[in-house]
Amino acid sequence: MARAHRVAAYTSVFLALYLLALFSVIPIPLIDADVSAQILPLIPWWLLVAFGSYSLWSLGWGVFTFRDCPEAYHELLKEINDAKNDLRGRGVTVD
Repeated sequence: MARAHRVAAYTSVFLALYLLALFSVIPIPLIDADVSAQILPLIPWWLLVAFGSYSLWSLGWGVFTFRDCPEAYHELLKEINDAKNDLRGRGVTVD
């Protein structure tokens, strides 16, 4: 089973269980019905906030650990100069 299939299967099972608990079809053990009625509607918002936090952390970590590449910088400048020289040789004004 591919990873996407596993994720889809687990998501559908958890979504079905969540909806059954939200609509009080199945009781949640060890939790009072009033407490579960107050907590269950907030779970999607909590998941959205958690996903946003993870995304911001992942983006920040990627920026923090981004490596400078001086070799690539010099290679890019060389390619730009080669392109300018080629255009100048064809009679195009550059700069």
